[in-house]
Amino acid sequence: MKRRTWLLAGTGAAALVAGVAWQRGQESRRLQDLAAAGGASAPDMATDPVAALWQMRFEQPDGGTLDMATLRGQPLLLNFWGTWCPPCIKEMPDLDRFARQFGVQGWQVVGLAVDNVKAVREYLARTPVSYRIGMAGFEGSELSRHLGNQQGGLPYTVAFDRQGKISHRKAGATTLEELSTWVTKA
Repeated sequence: MKRRTWLLAGTGAAALVAGVAWQRGQESRRLQDLAAAGGASAPDMATDPVAALWQMRFEQPDGGTLDMATLRGQPLLLNFWGTWCPPCIKEMPDLDRFARQFGVQGWQVVGLAVDNVKAVREYLARTPVSYRIGMAGFEGSELSRHLGNQQGGLPYTVAFDRQGKISHRKAGATTLEELSTWVTKA
């Protein structure tokens, strides 16, 4: 009986590992597709994730497409979030205030939803924000990992300088006060 239990447990664990590996491969291919949508010779996400990000396009929950290339040359605050994530929801008013306060200095703010479009639409109908939202889907967690989010948790915020290079990263919720210090250092 013990042998059968161990055999079943081992088979289940192998199936789980295979499933996770397959899912990661699917996420990686989806990210490459997002980058390739920006041009025929899209950079490889694994070797140059920042260059690949600038080639990506994301559907917006209210329709249309968010083309990351159009934001290059301006400082950018990129926030990965989900409607199911309490710290994400808590920090959104500060992100919105940041977008309004520092937009006059050229800062752009983009929220990439690691979520489904229906949930995001419903949330934004109740609690609108002034900054752009793109639908990264659940592949967004893989994108955030490529941009330095080692744990893969949400929220995750990355700031880019005018040259398109990462200037700050933050795992976990942030505040307007903290983000304001990033402005002077970008």
